Amino acid sequence: MSTTQQSRVVVHSKLTVVSSRPVKAGTAHAFTALDHAMGLHTLHVVFYYNHKLFGCFDLDPLRLSLSETLSLHPPVTGRIAQKPDGNWEVKCTDAGVRVFMARVGTTLDDWLRSADASEERLLTVWDDMPDDPSTWSPYRIQINEFEGGGAAIGVSCTHMHADPTCVTLLVKAWTETHRKQAIAHPLLVGESSALGGRPIDQDMIKTKSAAAYYEAKSMAAKTPLPEKKISTATFKFSSAMIKQGLLQIHKTCPEANPFDLLAAVFWTSIARLKPPKNGTKHSLSICTGFRKKLCSGWHYGNALHFSMLSVADVEEEERMNGLGHVAGAVHCHVWSQKEEEFWSGVDWFGSQKGEEGKFGAAFRMYGPELTCVSMEHMNEKEPLMYAAIFDKDKKPAHVSYHVGNVEGEGLIMVMPAPEGGLGRMVMVTLPEEELAQLCEAQPILSLKPTMLLSGKQA
Repeated sequence: MSTTQQSRVVVHSKLTVVSSRPVKAGTAHAFTALDHAMGLHTLHVVFYYNHKLFGCFDLDPLRLSLSETLSLHPPVTGRIAQKPDGNWEVKCTDAGVRVFMARVGTTLDDWLRSADASEERLLTVWDDMPDDPSTWSPYRIQINEFEGGGAAIGVSCTHMHADPTCVTLLVKAWTETHRKQAIAHPLLVGESSALGGRPIDQDMIKTKSAAAYYEAKSMAAKTPLPEKKISTATFKFSSAMIKQGLLQIHKTCPEANPFDLLAAVFWTSIARLKPPKNGTKHSLSICTGFRKKLCSGWHYGNALHFSMLSVADVEEEERMNGLGHVAGAVHCHVWSQKEEEFWSGVDWFGSQKGEEGKFGAAFRMYGPELTCVSMEHMNEKEPLMYAAIFDKDKKPAHVSYHVGNVEGEGLIMVMPAPEGGLGRMVMVTLPEEELAQLCEAQPILSLKPTMLLSGKQA
């Protein structure tokens, strides 16, 4: 296995894990129009654990429980193929999932403090889908063992296969299967018709803003963007500090939640770093999950909705009226999204079929405008990602989410923190110079974040 020179992460072996029960011959999983639209992006999720998870994975019970979990999700072990109409599907042949084994030359605590985002990439496998994916594993799992007993499980896949919620629930199902518990949030596989099989409502497409936004987004994606070196920082905010921040804006936005507050703080702080835009509105693309709103269950695949919030001058709005007004704009925008808007977006993607039935080409969904992803829907009794528990009462110490092939002004991801409650994690991807300045922004520092994976050596 190849590694970068002097890398602390050394991949030493790989194997293939197959389902515990064979898939019925001829089984296939068709991607929806929305799945196809996400095709330029990849998804990478890292679950960190403070304790030792594995013995010898070749013989370990966790490998057996992974095989059992895979038998419930045939698209995960299949291979991507092109149908006669030109669209992609998964041939559920049970070809298996590639699993890579790696050792990390430091402790987990030191890693979370001293590694940066580029080094964290080494804990997962970053591959774009090849031109011929017939033998390529679209899901890859990397098991990383730290000195002193900690571990990290990195899961990578095409975004065409799954969104962050879907990958999270796959890993959570693995942990529940390992503990011989019922799967609390089973993914419904083979029922993509819930999002892709309904008749397209052309009137809804014409009258709702979601369709117009996706149309404009697809056109903007045709313009090449200048290449910039980007980097990612992770901020951890305690429940106490988020509560304090919400109290400070309560008078102007009493209904604000942690996402509204943090989206406003980071949006305004990033706007100050960008060149002035004379006569141009400041825009924020907000990404939310809609499984709970449109579906009767947790469907496998993608269920993301992107919408645009524009303010004439977000810096001036904050200066004149306070942060609460920006948070209020975010809150009203998110909560004003009705079921018809979500269906309008789904229908727009479906309407882009050509004469022979081929879906429209994939384009940048994260970008070119600044994009902010809300994971509030994953904050149930306990955050779903921190319910991925292999051993009783030993939840993940941290979970990272990365999206591949992000371009444009940047990406903000707001997600629950390990402690639950009001605590939140924020991962921000920006051009390198802007990110360094953002980490010194006073509105962010006033909430006293803890920095993780910041590249700071002891």
